[in-house]
Amino acid sequence: MSTLLTPAQLAAAMEADEVRVLDVQYSLAGDGPSLYAVAHVPGVPHLDLDAVLAGPPGAGGRHPLPDPDVLEAGLRAVGLREGERVVVYDQQTSLASARAWWVLRWAGVADVRVLDGGLAAWQSAGLPVTADVPEPEAGDVVVRPGSAPVLDADGAARVARDGVLLDSRVGERFRGETEPIDAVAGHIPGARNAPMGEQLQPDGRFRSTDELRAYFARLGATGDGEVGTSCGSGVTAAHTALALHLAGVDATPYIGSWSHWITDPERPVETGPSS
Repeated sequence: MSTLLTPAQLAAAMEADEVRVLDVQYSLAGDGPSLYAVAHVPGVPHLDLDAVLAGPPGAGGRHPLPDPDVLEAGLRAVGLREGERVVVYDQQTSLASARAWWVLRWAGVADVRVLDGGLAAWQSAGLPVTADVPEPEAGDVVVRPGSAPVLDADGAARVARDGVLLDSRVGERFRGETEPIDAVAGHIPGARNAPMGEQLQPDGRFRSTDELRAYFARLGATGDGEVGTSCGSGVTAAHTALALHLAGVDATPYIGSWSHWITDPERPVETGPSS
């Protein structure tokens, strides 16, 4: 199986009992559990992004890395067992799914896939949903933090200077024209803008591999040098890291991202388009 699954592929894998499926529906309003309560794939538990896939907001940014013990407990609570193949899905755009894909790999879960197009694609394929909440048996997965690399602020500055650092926020936020969430507007000097929406089709599925490869090549991310990703708080950065992975380019996210960068007033801020 590729990193992305179609609804038909996921349904077949579930029928054969080949995968552990996790619902990671999420929005910035923090209503992932409410979205899950309305509709989800039958038999699938919910994994909360804010509570399990990120630490509390603070000095590390709005969505810092989770505490490994908290992450392990959360993954065991949804039944994840050591060595299982995992598939994650969210509502539609794979935003939260990409964060789960990256965090689980960082935690040492080697085989993680994403339902392309999320629950919307599943329903569009005529597959069933439910509001019934399963009660999975406790899992035994062991979290091994650091199994995938991550950039800190110094690393992000280095990649922006010597490689390619792609900022996934919309252009208005990247350029510093508006900032509805964080206290300072702008971007890391040297970063290049790669809005998440440009990597997706209108229905929320990823663009084709060839389209993604050409898109990132125009931004200088071909895999010949170091590539990093950033955003507002490290969620969309994981999404662009996944899109780059689909294009055959290894990328390392700066999980603290802009919300962490601006916690140090000595760090420089750039506005306007990519230099």
